[in-house]
Amino acid sequence: MGLGFATPYLAPFIGQAERVIGLMPARQGVMQWPAEGKCLTGLVDELELPLGDESMDRVLVVHGLEASESMRGILRQIWRVLAPGGRVLIVVPNRRGLWARREATPFGHGQPFSRSQLTQLLRESMFSPSGWEVALFAPPFDWRPLLRSASAWERAGHMLWPRFSGVIMVEATKQIYAATPLPTTLKSRVRAVAPVSAPLPARRVSSFDEG
Repeated sequence: MGLGFATPYLAPFIGQAERVIGLMPARQGVMQWPAEGKCLTGLVDELELPLGDESMDRVLVVHGLEASESMRGILRQIWRVLAPGGRVLIVVPNRRGLWARREATPFGHGQPFSRSQLTQLLRESMFSPSGWEVALFAPPFDWRPLLRSASAWERAGHMLWPRFSGVIMVEATKQIYAATPLPTTLKSRVRAVAPVSAPLPARRVSSFDEG
């Protein structure tokens, strides 16, 4: 499942995965995808995804989390639809990068993140981060010579200034917490305390009782 504007990255999975769908929040609008054949996209309420519990193995979120009005709410929905052990890949703007500071770019809107902020948000939503990557080191300017050298910027950025990437990508695994039973030795030390009945106070007889 892709959530947000993830459809450009879902095409390789068509024909490989059992099912591939793209869900777009109502505030973003929806587009036809793929261009030919059956439409695999839908307009949804991000806080009420129209999918069954544990129905997806993988979720890709692009331009979804940073623009959400309820980040914990959308993560809760992703947790619900993911199968046990399922994984989510989230792409968000980097707070330290130039792309989050320029409104003319797709990553210049919404909430940018640092790695520590994203880690805390995921753990609070019962996800365990398992892998990190950074990308988008070219300056956010539409200048043709700059675009032609984008691959060189990526190589240099990974080596020289990885903390200032345009985006942060994190893969996280759905966690299911179960209660841990008490050890047998500890159970034997636990004593049951039975309540002791106290005698009732003597009842006074009123004139109403006599009548």
